Amino acid sequence: MLRFDPFTDADALARGLMTGSVAGTQRTPRFMPLDLYKVEDHYMLIADLPGADPGTIDVSVDNGVLTLSAQRTAPSDSGVEWLASERFSGAYRRQITLGDGVDSAAITADYDNGVLTVTIPLAERAKPRRIEIATGSSQQEITTGSS
Repeated sequence: MLRFDPFTDADALARGLMTGSVAGTQRTPRFMPLDLYKVEDHYMLIADLPGADPGTIDVSVDNGVLTLSAQRTAPSDSGVEWLASERFSGAYRRQITLGDGVDSAAITADYDNGVLTVTIPLAERAKPRRIEIATGSSQQEITTGSS
């Protein structure tokens, strides 16, 4: 009896995309998963960077584009016989276009336990504000110089 698995080719393709190559060689990460949400007067960006070397993490803003980058060093291959190699190594990079209502000079970042947290505050001009309404019922007294 011949067994047929219609998903074999799809699994091989997905495995190739995720690993980028055969086991035992350096592989480049395909993505940097992140969450982005708004809280009151700022945005929060949370990015997973497990195992990234803290000294290689860079957060920069240039011309309205926020760039996150990091490096994860691969272990040495000398004298190693790989049995499994599923962890990514190499460079991570992600870019996000910021809107006009963001205060790019006040962006802050923190890296803790493999998670990069970036706080992106709204610019004062973009924050909601209440506008006072002047009414015509208030009268002013006008005095002149002659009595």
